[in-house]
Amino acid sequence: MKIGFVINPIAGMGGRVGLKGTDGVYEEAVERGAEPVARNRAEKALREMKGGHEWYTAEGIMGEDSLKKIFPEDEITVVYEPPEDDIGGTESNDTHKAVREFLENDVELIVFCGGDGTARDVFEEVGTKLPILGIPAGVKMHSGVFGVNPESSAQLFNDFVEGKADIGTVEIMDLDEDRYREGSWEIKLHGEAKSIYEPHYIQLGKQSFMSVEEDEMKYDIASYIIEEMEYYPDYIFVLGPGSTTAEIQKSLDIEHTILGVDILKNKEILELDVAEKDILEAAKDAAGIKIVVSMIGNQGFFLGRGNQQISPEVVKKAGLNNIYILSTPTKLKKTPYLRADTGNEDLNKKIREKGYMKVVRAFREYRLVKVQV
Repeated sequence: MKIGFVINPIAGMGGRVGLKGTDGVYEEAVERGAEPVARNRAEKALREMKGGHEWYTAEGIMGEDSLKKIFPEDEITVVYEPPEDDIGGTESNDTHKAVREFLENDVELIVFCGGDGTARDVFEEVGTKLPILGIPAGVKMHSGVFGVNPESSAQLFNDFVEGKADIGTVEIMDLDEDRYREGSWEIKLHGEAKSIYEPHYIQLGKQSFMSVEEDEMKYDIASYIIEEMEYYPDYIFVLGPGSTTAEIQKSLDIEHTILGVDILKNKEILELDVAEKDILEAAKDAAGIKIVVSMIGNQGFFLGRGNQQISPEVVKKAGLNNIYILSTPTKLKKTPYLRADTGNEDLNKKIREKGYMKVVRAFREYRLVKVQV
């Protein structure tokens, strides 16, 4: 089979440093100490993919380097070379140009590694001409072309090339990162693409749930977490993004960052809109870390999507038993599994071995939900 393959080298770099994405802020991400993540995630998937295909790719870190680590060189053809002053292909235009070359070479599937912005770039060139498959590496991922993690993307690929997988229609969605950093959540549907479909491996689109009852349940959940803060006054509480976690600070009548990560201690603000390093620094003067996150409705992700500041190192320091996963009952009813995509194999294994995790759905009330990592 003829496969097009491209990596967005800077995808996901803004996550741990608190930039909520890398679109348009690559230089700032580097200044804050961000490190590339896309190439490692792409190679995790490639190692699990069955060989014997013709790979068409872009030069260097946009795909060639990773493919040559895993597959014979005679199976790899470079069809696009980014400009030398382009930091190795970090511009959206580079993805567009590479995909055009793939189409010129009549590929049958395009595999890319990145986030929603990369998915949108690929889709704008491909439309519904052929299926596309994403290896997740971005900060935000709402489009339905991504596997739930790199290994799942590889499984989808293998099923497709062996003729075992169906092709379905999925939504291509993207979040306006500039408005996201300002605290506004604006997701746009850009179209419907063809992708490989298997509900256990492909992520579904995010669903939002709003009602008067939901607001009341959020208040009950917040009351429980506040009680926990009173019981553990010497711990820092790391609150992830989302309206359910924001209700905690609203109930305390203190400031909150609805789309960022905040640190509280003894019911007071320690620091708002933090990066990974800020959490680890704050933990030095605390008895421990309590992590409070909400899960993404329908998808089930509670780590690794939009809250990369809560990194594997932070989670390991806190311990899995010190994670509060929050969800209103309506959202929980529509979300059969919990998922985590931490980027760390050891941590993913420990989460998987738990089998089930508690999800707080009301005051002192929780439900055990199966983990699918």
